[in-house]
Amino acid sequence: MDLFHDFIYLPIHNLLVFFVDIIPGGDLGLAVIGATFFVKLILLPLSLEAAKTQKSMKALEPDLKALKEKYKDKKEEQARAMLALYKERGVKPFASILMIFVQIPIVFGIYFVTLGAATTVLDPSLLYSFIPLPETLNPLFLGVFSVTSMSITLAVVAGVTQLIQAWYVIPVPDKKEHGTASMQEEFARALALQARFMLPLLIALFALTSGAIALYFAASNLFMVAQEFLVRTIHKTPTLSKQVV
Repeated sequence: MDLFHDFIYLPIHNLLVFFVDIIPGGDLGLAVIGATFFVKLILLPLSLEAAKTQKSMKALEPDLKALKEKYKDKKEEQARAMLALYKERGVKPFASILMIFVQIPIVFGIYFVTLGAATTVLDPSLLYSFIPLPETLNPLFLGVFSVTSMSITLAVVAGVTQLIQAWYVIPVPDKKEHGTASMQEEFARALALQARFMLPLLIALFALTSGAIALYFAASNLFMVAQEFLVRTIHKTPTLSKQVV
């Protein structure tokens, strides 16, 4: 039994067909957007918790840096002190990593379902008994843009929305004076800058696969921007820092 196919791919595929069924005119593009938003909403509690953990970790950076300096020659004591600090402030440092691993197969499922939407959406063998075949299937998003073939316009939209997401969601650490930043800090800054400038280009290239893929990326990017806005509104960055003695 293929676990990914049976428990990830098929449910998402049937969700896509469900949206094709209920959307007037069977607009496949709107169905892709609807299915993407629906799955993202299901994952929202996990995403919010992961984002909250990341912000808490960010607020702890001064204390963690002080602990590393204090116990720089005593690695075991350093590790115990850091774990004690996490416990004291109620921060679960591995929670966000676990939630990311939970979401990865689902995100891949959305991608592969979208990738195969043009050829498999009307395959009866992939449908659950309670999901009927769509009476109509319109491969033109809003009656204009092709979903089943390459669309340069939609690919550009995907790239632009990724650019918006990168600039809004991905923080770039402040540049420090030469010689004062650690190798880890310099790497983190370089990685963030690459994500801001290179990722939109890569996403636009991937989106050239088909209009459906472009809509998936665009919908996902806009959802992530809305999610970050929600996180910033609800979960203000906590002031956790205290002097480590």
